Amino acid sequence: MTGWWDRLEERTRREVDAAVLDDRPLPAVRAVWEVLRPLGAGLHDAELVVRGRYEALGDRVPRRPPDPLDVPSLAARAAALPGRVAAIEALWDGDTVHGWFVLLVALLDDPEGEGHLATVHRHGDVSPAVVAGEAGRALAGHLGVPFHFASPDVPDDGAPPLRTVRRLADGA
Repeated sequence: MTGWWDRLEERTRREVDAAVLDDRPLPAVRAVWEVLRPLGAGLHDAELVVRGRYEALGDRVPRRPPDPLDVPSLAARAAALPGRVAAIEALWDGDTVHGWFVLLVALLDDPEGEGHLATVHRHGDVSPAVVAGEAGRALAGHLGVPFHFASPDVPDDGAPPLRTVRRLADGA
């Protein structure tokens, strides 16, 4: 943590630990960054401080159960979205606290948009890409829509999403 934690006031430390113990990393990072930014700390430094608190507090942090990835649960989430599901997509994302993970989203038409279906973290030794790919393909097959995963083999949060790929293919 390069000494940043020691530079926080006790009140801020309590606020950060409370957020970590509630498994809310973003408010914790914000609290650290707001105090340490004037001292020269960057956002990455704040993320590292919070990651250190997750490690220090260890088993005291109640982890939320993983999102369900079975077809009936995912289909119910998709049906609750405010538009017609046009495709299912897997997208890499990540942060300093949780590492790389994959988001399963439903691309919507009428109205156009997207809806979050699940966040997939590593399952033991199995990559989140493998798990998300299996769940996404199964859901897409169930719904009769395409499935897209631009970078299933390598974490890449800059890989082009399906709507971008389609626009490029259409010459837009």
